[in-house]
Amino acid sequence: MFIGHFAPAFAASALGPRAPGLGTTFLAAQLIDWAFFSFAIVGIEKVRIEPGATVMVPLDLYYYPFTHSLLGAGLWALAFALAIFMSRKNAFAGALAGLVVLSHWGLDWVVHRPDLTLMGGEVKYGLGLWNYPAIAMPLELSLALGGMLFYLKRTRGPAGPPIVLLLALLVFQGINWFGPAPIEADLFLHLQALLAFAVLTLMATWVGENRRFVRRGGLAVPNP
Repeated sequence: MFIGHFAPAFAASALGPRAPGLGTTFLAAQLIDWAFFSFAIVGIEKVRIEPGATVMVPLDLYYYPFTHSLLGAGLWALAFALAIFMSRKNAFAGALAGLVVLSHWGLDWVVHRPDLTLMGGEVKYGLGLWNYPAIAMPLELSLALGGMLFYLKRTRGPAGPPIVLLLALLVFQGINWFGPAPIEADLFLHLQALLAFAVLTLMATWVGENRRFVRRGGLAVPNP
């Protein structure tokens, strides 16, 4: 799953002026993959190309216990929640940000073949919807677009930035689905992924800075 991970980011940022900003929740949504691709670059976690691993994704994610075990994801979520709480003195924002991080594991469980673990053990989990594009593709689009519409409905601002972000999400997802399959899980592949996350996070930050919550009486309140 790629842009579907941002559905919880949109939803969390829509929960009022004390919720974390959209740039923060976009970072949270892909924090697990930020860590994974960074670890893969230096060999801490491992991935290889296996044509036919799933119908949609030719990646054999055969060793990533520090980021994609449920325990690992929970620790990343806790660390991120504490960082947001300490930096903003806002427990609500910290809790929401942590939940967005943790949502990554659950959404991956839906689409991955059994390669996720609870604590890095031998038993693997995953429903494998990447083997069923007719289900996985509409699901991913529905999640991302539904989350974005929820966020836009609860905030006010110019139409331009969200449209640009939406187009970027669709372009990146289109490349992910229909672009040439990678030949090797090399440095270029890892840097591509990190660059995509960075671009989308910067765009989300831009969108969030131009959106406001409207309280009763018409007072506009920014999302921090």
